[in-house]
Amino acid sequence: MQLLSSRRWRAAAASAAVLALVLTGCSSEGSFTYTPPAQVDGALPDATVDAMQAAVDNALTASGASGAIVGVWVPWSGSWVTASGTQDRDGGELSTDMTFRVADVTRLMTCDVLYALADEGTVKLDAKVPKYVSGVADMKDVTLLDLCNGTSGAGSSEATIKGALLNTPERIWSPLELAGYGLGRERVAPATTFRDSDAGYLLLGLALERATGMSASELIAEYVTEPLELAATSLPGSMPAAPGDTPMNGHYMSAVEGGYNCAAPVDITTLSASSGYTDSGVVSNITDLGRYVQAEAKQVLRTKDTPARFGAPLPISEKSPSWFQAAGGAYLAGSMIGQQGWVPGYATAAYSDPATGFTVAVVLNDSTAGSWIAQQLSWELAAIASKAPAASGQTAPEFGLPFTAEQYHESITKSALACVPPPAE
Repeated sequence: MQLLSSRRWRAAAASAAVLALVLTGCSSEGSFTYTPPAQVDGALPDATVDAMQAAVDNALTASGASGAIVGVWVPWSGSWVTASGTQDRDGGELSTDMTFRVADVTRLMTCDVLYALADEGTVKLDAKVPKYVSGVADMKDVTLLDLCNGTSGAGSSEATIKGALLNTPERIWSPLELAGYGLGRERVAPATTFRDSDAGYLLLGLALERATGMSASELIAEYVTEPLELAATSLPGSMPAAPGDTPMNGHYMSAVEGGYNCAAPVDITTLSASSGYTDSGVVSNITDLGRYVQAEAKQVLRTKDTPARFGAPLPISEKSPSWFQAAGGAYLAGSMIGQQGWVPGYATAAYSDPATGFTVAVVLNDSTAGSWIAQQLSWELAAIASKAPAASGQTAPEFGLPFTAEQYHESITKSALACVPPPAE
């Protein structure tokens, strides 16, 4: 099945309910409509919701976040979209339409653009990076596909720049400068091993801009957000700003001896998206995020069936479970496909099962714990919701996950950040 090129989606007509991804495009070649598995229009059972709410509450306590926004869509049973907690320590109502930074989910979109351009013949997946990016001649054996797959051999800039990101959120960064810290680390041979390299996705964004003459923001709009009708989703410009007109406030907690000052988190809602760019700069809301990852898992934006983007996954590390792998800018957790990550102020995770449309998306409004607790919360919620009984007239599919809710509830509890009163002045 083929979806029309995004450049021909300008005249598209589409209608959709929550997470009903009905996409229509028209051209001289005909039309295409994508319809995911039908979603039961109703709430999930009370027992399922109660268990998921307990999971969210536990994650809020462990992470030090004051709030979370969560979406869980179980096509055969119902859905649960909720905002828990508050905007800040001293209150403030959260709502499910608030926008936030999606962190490393941006990587999926950057790879969407790469594959779209490859499908239409603008670039080749095996093109070498120096063809499009100056100043990286030593990457002559690294391809654009390597950058997407996390197999470029380059390291990550995150550890080096974290302090600067938190302390100077208004700073406008050059993508090549950001990537340079990761490129300066010891490398491994390309196309052999997965490495969680933000530098690779930053370089990929530069390469795609050079290949098309379009900005990264324009490319993501053209090839991702417009065809999927993600009205709340975009890659903002570089000027410091909140992640939208109705943002979820983002925070981090200052380190003190023995732990963190949980009583006085630092507000870092306003930030330059240049600090994330095509690695982690996109903003969205929970409905768009769920809608996107469900479509992404099924690869509905592809106009060609080959090469299969998630067809040759690699282990995350030697210590990771065999069911947790990486390919195409995504993580594969059992049958689910998605991403997780953090940026200053937010930790996000989103996964979907391509066969059933089963989808989970979460965001916490504190980044102190990194992505770990958000990731594990998404998996705990998935394990709970996957057992939801079928609604009347529906049949639950044969669907299972290689982990349990109990194991990640316990892991989150054990990962709780230590709150320590600040020293007396």
